Amino acid sequence: MDRLKGKKCVVTGGARGIGRAIALAFAREGADIAILDRNEELAATTARDAEAIGVCAFAITADVSDETSATAALQRAEQALGSVDVLVNNAGIGGNALLVDLSVEAWDRMIAVNLRSVFLCTRVVLPGMISRRWGRIISTSSQLAHKGGIELVHYCAAKAGILGFTRALAYEVAQHGITVNAICPGPIETDMSTTLSDAWRARKLAELPLGRFGTVEEIAPTAVLLASDEGSYYTGASLNPNGGDVMI
Repeated sequence: MDRLKGKKCVVTGGARGIGRAIALAFAREGADIAILDRNEELAATTARDAEAIGVCAFAITADVSDETSATAALQRAEQALGSVDVLVNNAGIGGNALLVDLSVEAWDRMIAVNLRSVFLCTRVVLPGMISRRWGRIISTSSQLAHKGGIELVHYCAAKAGILGFTRALAYEVAQHGITVNAICPGPIETDMSTTLSDAWRARKLAELPLGRFGTVEEIAPTAVLLASDEGSYYTGASLNPNGGDVMI
């Protein structure tokens, strides 16, 4: 415990699912937390649960795919926390469609929420990390960034983009004491997974060596590792808690 004591952390999409699990895991390790999410009520609930653990926690309503909203929210988080040592870019949406049926609007929304937000949020906190010569950028990608998936061209493109962003930025900021990594979860039981068709879920379940979807509690420890001093030799990496769906 206390592996993140004194650290100031922001988790986007932190109101539920993987983001909530990461926020509460960070709180149990002693970090103060800002939870950014479009869902004001659920973000406040997660903040209260983090405070009950014994840390400071703040809920900030934001659409991190929008430049103005993302910038204002991250600036508020910096003011509330005093600094941002760890940023977890976790906000994301799901959905499935064959490419021939995929609208431009659906493509643009997927890229905006799942990839553009990573750029927007990271850009705000990076100057402070550089000046303090310490920081952790952790982004939630997907095992599908490596593997691909039927009816998920837009999702896979966004998640693969996160890996390219992670590797390139890792080169840029390593000299400043900042690490940049990605987590590539396999199929996880979350609200997002319920947007996938029953046929898609059945196909995916049949492919998994462990024979089941994972839980959010099985993803959060990877984020704790990457945020802590124990993970200080990881940068530009993609860690893969995925039930064996992709073995790399």
